[in-house]
Amino acid sequence: MALSKEEILEAISEMSVMDIVDLISAMEEKFGVSAAAPVAVAAAAPSSGEAEGSDEAEAASGDLLLAEVGDKKVDVIKAVRSITGLGLKDAKGLVDGAPSVIKEGIPKTEADEYFKQLEEAGAKAEFK
Repeated sequence: MALSKEEILEAISEMSVMDIVDLISAMEEKFGVSAAAPVAVAAAAPSSGEAEGSDEAEAASGDLLLAEVGDKKVDVIKAVRSITGLGLKDAKGLVDGAPSVIKEGIPKTEADEYFKQLEEAGAKAEFK
C-alpha cells in the first residue's frame, strides 16, 4: 500500500533538519536529480580559461561545514537558504546548530563558490 502525500509530509515534519538533509541527498542519488538551484549549477561551471586546472579540483569532493555564524546571523541564514534550497525554519536550524554540515559530497569548485557566499554573509566555513 502506497503512502499518501499527507502521511509523507507528516513523517517529514517529525524529522530533524539533518535527517531531512540526508533524505534529500538520498532522493537526489536514487532519482538522479539535484535540489540545487539552477543558478548555482551555472555558477559552478568553469570558464574556458579555468578548464585546464579544474580536473584536479573536481576530483576532490567533501562536505561544506558552517564553522561559525558571526555577527550577521540573518545574512548567514539567507546564504544557507540559497545554498541548500531549504526553507527558513530549516536553514535557521542549521545556522543555530553550527558547527553543522551545509552540503555533503560536493566538488571543491562548488564548495569554493558556497564558501564565498557564506564569507560575504559574515560566516566562517570549512571544506572537509
